[in-house]
Formats: sequence, C-alpha cells, structure tokens
Amino acid sequence: MKLSLKEHRSTLARILNYIGVYRWLVLLSLALAAVTVATTLYAPILVGEGVDLILGPGNVDFAELAVILKQIAVVILITAFAQWLMNHINNRITYHVVKDIRTRAFNHLEILPLGYIDSHQYGDVISRIIADIDQFSEGLLMGFTQLFTGILTILGTLGFMLVVNPLITVVVVLVTPLSLFVASYIAKKTYAMFQLQSRTRGELTSLVDEMIGNQKVVQAFGYEDEAQQRFEEINERLRSCSLRAIFFSSITNPSTRFVNSMVYASVGVVGAYAAIRGILSVGQLSIFLSYANQYTKPFNEISGVVTELQNALACAARVFELIDEPAIPAEDSNAVDLKKVDGSVKLEQVSFSYNPQNSLIENLNLDVRPGQRVAIVGPTGCGKTTLINLLMRFYDVNRGTIRVSGYDIRHLTRKSLRKNYGMVLQETWLKSGTIRENIAYGRPDAALEDIIQAAKDAHAHSFIKRMPQGYDTQITEDGGNLSQGQKQLLCIARVMLCLPPMLILDEATSSIDTRTEIRIQKAFASMMQGRTSFIVAHRLSTIREADMILVMKDGHIIEQGTHEELLGQEGFYADLYRSQFAR
Repeated sequence: MKLSLKEHRSTLARILNYIGVYRWLVLLSLALAAVTVATTLYAPILVGEGVDLILGPGNVDFAELAVILKQIAVVILITAFAQWLMNHINNRITYHVVKDIRTRAFNHLEILPLGYIDSHQYGDVISRIIADIDQFSEGLLMGFTQLFTGILTILGTLGFMLVVNPLITVVVVLVTPLSLFVASYIAKKTYAMFQLQSRTRGELTSLVDEMIGNQKVVQAFGYEDEAQQRFEEINERLRSCSLRAIFFSSITNPSTRFVNSMVYASVGVVGAYAAIRGILSVGQLSIFLSYANQYTKPFNEISGVVTELQNALACAARVFELIDEPAIPAEDSNAVDLKKVDGSVKLEQVSFSYNPQNSLIENLNLDVRPGQRVAIVGPTGCGKTTLINLLMRFYDVNRGTIRVSGYDIRHLTRKSLRKNYGMVLQETWLKSGTIRENIAYGRPDAALEDIIQAAKDAHAHSFIKRMPQGYDTQITEDGGNLSQGQKQLLCIARVMLCLPPMLILDEATSSIDTRTEIRIQKAFASMMQGRTSFIVAHRLSTIREADMILVMKDGHIIEQGTHEELLGQEGFYADLYRSQFAR
C-alpha cells in the first residue's frame, strides 16, 4: 500500500515530534554544523591568499605565507573537533529517538487486544519492532550527519561566492535546479519500492518464524519441500523489489555527480575567462573552483540522504501503523480491585463473536454458585475456549453482562480479576529461566519449600530432581528442552503454588500419561475443594465428578446437569459419552 502525500507528511511530522524532545541537542548540532561549514569555507580563502603570495619569480612572501599556514592549521583543528562533537551528538539524538519509538511500540504491543495478535503474523509484528526500526535509525542518522551540514554548506558557499564574484555565482545557481530535479524524481520512485521491500521483508520474517517455531510439525508431515518453495517465492519477490529499490537509489549519486561536474566545468570556463580579462586573480579563481566543488558535493550527499530517508519513512510508517492500532479499552474510571471473592460467576444474556458476520455465542445465561465445579464439553468450535476468554476478559462481550462475586467484570481492574483465576491450558507457556522461576511466576517471593511442595503436589518433583541442577536448571524459551508432559506439570505446579479462589483447567492433563493423570486428578480434586472451577475437557472420564456439566453447541448451552442426569436425558451428552466408551 502506497502512502498518500498527506500520510507521508504525517509520518514526517510524527518523527519530528520525537526529535523535538531533544531540541537542545538538535540546536547544538546545528551550531556545530555552522561552525564546521564556516571553517571549511574559510579555508579556501586562506589557500587563495596563499596562492597569490607565491605567483611570479621572486614574489614569494614567506613571512606572510607562514602566518597563513598557521591559520590554516588552526582552522583544520577547529573543523575536526567540531565534526567529531557534532557526530557524537547526532548519534546520541538518533539512538535516543529510536529507543523512544521502539519502547513506545513495544509498550503499545503489550496493550493491544488479543484480536490484533490473533489476526496478524507474529513475524511481521517482530519485523516492525526490530528490522523496520533499525532501518529507520540508519536513515535518521545519515540525515542528521549529512543533511544539516549539506544545506548549510550550500547556503554558505553561495554567500562566500557572492562576495567574491556575483556573476560566476549566477552561473552556478542557474545550473543547480537540474540537480534538484534529478534527485526529486528518483526519490519519488524509490519511496514506493522501499516500502514494498519493507513489507516483503516482514512477510519473509513471518515465514521463518513460523517454520522455526513449528519445526517438529514441519518434519513430521514432510512439509520441508513446500516450506522451501514458499521461502524461495517470497525470497525471490524480496530480491526483485530490493534490486529495483537499490538500482534507483544507486543511480542518484552518479546522476547528481554528472550535474555537479557540469557546474564545476562552467565555473572553470567562466572563471578562466574572467582571470584572463583581469577580473579575477589566480588565487580568487582557485577559491571559486574550490567553492564550486564544495557547493556541488552536498548535492551528492543530500541525494543519498533523501534516498535513505525514503526508506526510513517507509519503515517508520509501518511502525506508526502498529502504534496507531486501537489498544484494549481503558479501565472504567470507577473500576475497583476484586478483593472479597466468593467465587460466584453469573452470565446474563451474553453474546459474542470474533467476526460480526459470524455469530458464535448468543444470549448465553449461566449461574455458578461459589465452590462449584463446572465442566464444559462440546464439539470443536462450539465456544468452550471462547467462554474462558470472556471469563478472563481477554475479550469483552458484545452484549450482556458477566458478573464475578456480584461485580460486573467491566467495572473491575483486569489485573485484579485475572489474579483471582488460576489457569492451566492445553498450550503450555514457559519462559527462559530456571525451573524455580517458572513455577514461582505468579508468586516471585515464594519460599523454596513452598515451590517444592507445589511441585510434589503436581507430581513434577521427581523429574525436576533428575535435572542437572534440579530446581535451578535453566530451561529454554517455551521449555524446548522438556517434554510436553513435563512442561504441563510445571504449569500445574505454578497454579498449585498460587491457589487462587477460582480455577480454569482447559485440557490441563492432555499431554500427561494415564498413570500420572490419575494422580494429578486427585491433586486437582483436593485443590478444587471450596474453589469455583471451570473444566474444559474432551475426555469425559475426567469430569464425571463435576457439580455441573454444560454441554455447548454452536455457542449455546443445549444441556445442563450432572453426569448421571445428562446420561438419563439420552441427549447429545449421552451420545458423546457413548462414542468414547462404547463397548
């Protein structure tokens, strides 16, 4: 998608707002750029004066020449120091701005609704925060380093040339627009191409992230060839658009150099004629030739800067697009912390759908008393996990009300609501760190004795003790060096350590062997005593003891009762149960 001129300007304005925070550093950089340009432009005048002092045999004024050489040395030292300090400040501005934008993007990512995360490729999101911001920083740094000095050099050179000889200055100015036209034409071409390159790079990052994260599945289903073909197709598109972007950006410098050579040649011809006629001295002609070279040089640099800035703007637009995504609705102004929890949960006329065109849950009513064990069963896609997402307020209901302990959950802080739930999901989540840190994730200050007891209750203690460093064993991201069953046991231990007043068990023992499952079910039974529990299960043998079983289909509760009552109804649940235990 190509940005309009209005969006282009908006992106640039937002970048300037981030830079504006460091306005004093910017002003200092501009002052140093002015010093650098002034001393750089003053040097040719000294050289020209020196040239006039050595023309003709016997006309060399060594005493005056020595003074000029000392002045040139001082000017060079001042220029070098000013350039070093200016580059240091420019680096500081650039990386502070980049840090601010990346921090803003990451902080915003943490408050984006799950709907955004679920509907976007993870690799593309990562590419925006990492690769796009890196590309943006390179363009911004080049802009600070060369843009200021380039513009000031052009203006300063024109001023000095006007003082020396207005006529030759007019010749230089008349040829200049051609260089600006060439740079502008190429810049317009390169912006769209760099934007396409950035999007394609994000697409490739998404594919690589997906393949690495699911390598076992790829190998198990023999998907390597198809994955390779997809990679090669996207990589070929990236090669194509990158080559086009690089081609147009690479012809900028030669094109402007050609125009600049025309400027230099024009100054040389007109200046030589003026020197022959006695209008200019040879020293003044050398000054003009030096100025002509310094005047045209920034056009080469600025054309390169413009190309990089096009790439930077394209990348920044993608990052700002992420930042502009609507965040999770803010907490209600009167939101309170959920403290006195009795465990009652009530759903009143609840309706919800991920997509407005496809309804999922409609007019759902449910009344769960404190301490009840509620099992939720039904075919895939009936809304079981969606109901859990609504209870945890990962999604807000479209209509209706969910009450916990008498409070509408929209009037509770999300943190306090979720703190009172303990979740064990079919998909485990562990972080890079020690086993001890992973179990104590909900209670970082927990004593080691409590952590060990929770692991024993979850029947994880025995395999942990067999690990190289026991509870201090480092595990990789998402527990890559553990089996699926071991990871699930650690997640169960995590909940058993916290023991919140309400529990959600979504296929919590799906990856555990039958013998261990029987033991954990006993631990769960003890843990659920006096706690409101929601149990999502496909294996109906695990929910026989539930106080209430909800049978869901197409977003509705079609049957409700205990195990025996539902079997007696000879309905959907009975058919489902017999399909698992038919003899």
